[in-house]
Formats: sequence, C-alpha cells, structure tokens
Amino acid sequence: MVTFSLCMIVKNEEKILARCLDSLKGLMDEIIIVDTGSTDHTIEIARTYTDHIYTYSWENDFSKARNFAFSKATMDYIYSADADELLDMENQKRFQALKKALLPEIEIVQMYYCNQFQYNTTYNYDKEYRPKLFKRQRSFHWIEPIHETIALDPVVYDSDICITHLPESNHAPRDLRRFVQLFEEHVRLSTHLHNMYARELFIAGTPSDFTDAIPVFEDSMMDTDRTADEIREATCVLVRAYHLGNHIHGFFTNALKNIAGDGTSEVCYELGLYYSERKEWQEAAIWYENAAYETECVLNLCIKEHYALEGLADCYDALGNPSEAILIRSKLS
Repeated sequence: MVTFSLCMIVKNEEKILARCLDSLKGLMDEIIIVDTGSTDHTIEIARTYTDHIYTYSWENDFSKARNFAFSKATMDYIYSADADELLDMENQKRFQALKKALLPEIEIVQMYYCNQFQYNTTYNYDKEYRPKLFKRQRSFHWIEPIHETIALDPVVYDSDICITHLPESNHAPRDLRRFVQLFEEHVRLSTHLHNMYARELFIAGTPSDFTDAIPVFEDSMMDTDRTADEIREATCVLVRAYHLGNHIHGFFTNALKNIAGDGTSEVCYELGLYYSERKEWQEAAIWYENAAYETECVLNLCIKEHYALEGLADCYDALGNPSEAILIRSKLS
C-alpha cells in the first residue's frame, strides 16, 4: 500500500485546523505543517498532531510556500490540503480505498471540491474537480503567486472523493488586493491569473475593487499578446466597472466591443441593468433575454442562470405581463 504525506500551509487557523486534521490524520503517514506567520494558537494545535512543523517567511506568494512544504515530504504521495477543508466519514472511507488500490502510474489524483457557491468562491460550479494528491517522485512545481496551480502534464486520475469546503471567512479581499499589487509591480498576469482575477471580481468584488481593476484590464485591452478569451474577460470587467462608476462612454465603448464579438451573458446582463435603471423595460428585457438565452457566461454562471432571469421577470411585471413573470420565476425555484 502506498504512503501519504499531508502538506499544509497555514496562518491563524486556530478555529478550524483541528477539524481538518481530525478528518485526515487516520489517512496520512506523515503530517507536515508550514506556518507562514500565525499569531494565534495555530502552531500549538498543530503540535498535537505532528512534530513536522516549519516556519516560513511569507513572500506574498502561495506557490513558493507550497513548494517549500512539498520539499519536506518523504512519503510516496503528497496530499495538499487547506485548513478550511473537511473529509466526512463516507469520503474518508473512499480515501482509504483509494490508498489501497492506487496504481503506481497515477501521478495526480483529482477530487471533487464541494460547497463552493455558499462561500462566493471564484469557481462556477458547486462541485468540481481539483488536483489534490501528487506523486512525490515527480518534480511537481507550483506556479502563480495566488490561485496557485501545478505546472506539468502528468497522468491524472479522477476519483469520487468529495472534499467539503467550509471556510470561516472570505479570502477575496486578500486576493483582489494582491492582483492589483502584481500589476503595480509590473508583473504581467498569466492567462490563468487573468481569468481568476476577472472571476473573483464578478463573484466577490466590491465597487471599489472594480475601480481598482480598471487600469489592469485597460492594459489588457492594449496588450496585443492577449488571447480573444482574455479580451472578452477584460471587456466584461470594464463594462461592469464603468457602469458602477457611471462612466457611460467607457461603459458603452467596452459593451460594443464585447457584443461585436460573440457577446457574453455578463455584458448583456449589465446592459439590462442599465436600461432597468432608466425604467426602459422593453429594452431591458431584450438584453436580459440575450444574457439568459442567447449568449454564454464566461465568469459567473449565476448571471446567466439566475440574475438575468430575475431581471427579465421584473421587466414583465413592469410591462403588465405578470403571467410571463410567474413562468420565468418558476424556472428559478
């Protein structure tokens, strides 16, 4: 049977660390905790589970911290976990079965990450695969300063294990600040981070976050090396940001650029909001219909599947067609 090293990076997780480790300790052959500057009782709690505790000077880069944690592992496979994760009893059994049956050619095991909509994460699905278990003898290397990911093309197995995500707080403010810092440090966002920044804005960004993002995504619009998908993401962000700031020229300039392409649900919905604010219900309904039925969502699936339909139902109410509004709302229940 293969052996597992648990590798975690933590900071001020005293409220939830024991919950996570209690659900994993029986499955792991080694527990490695890397603390990045806790000022609470995180380290004391960690010591009740393992002697392999390391302090790491935080460099504003999650990948560097994870690489350091991985470097301390000695078992066959490395399981990467965050303190706000939990394996329930059913999935602990699945994990144990996987441990007994894991084939040596498997280099990465993906597991379902669940319960995401409840906490405004940057992912468009409540349950989706993420790489969680890594074969140690491969030179896996974390990349990206936030929303870190693994750089390699390994043999991947999609398991049926479901990890429950139960955060105590929203990490979006921290992440959004870091994106702006990277831009100010003249770091060009990779395609991965460009998408994650845009997603996080649409799912958890405040009006001030969108304002801060304008220079970043205006720069993307001028970057001739950006892909069509990245330009589409940039127009979505800028349309929302300029609408929030009542910058009508910027709003329509970027909306037209988006619609001139394939169009997106995000921009059509924003146009629906614009006309709703002016009580131009017929025009608003056209754009809500386009958001819900004629275009695809690229950043926040809730816009297409919920918000646009709610806006359309409101338009039908305002236009004196309550039966159509009731029909649309029935799709939301």
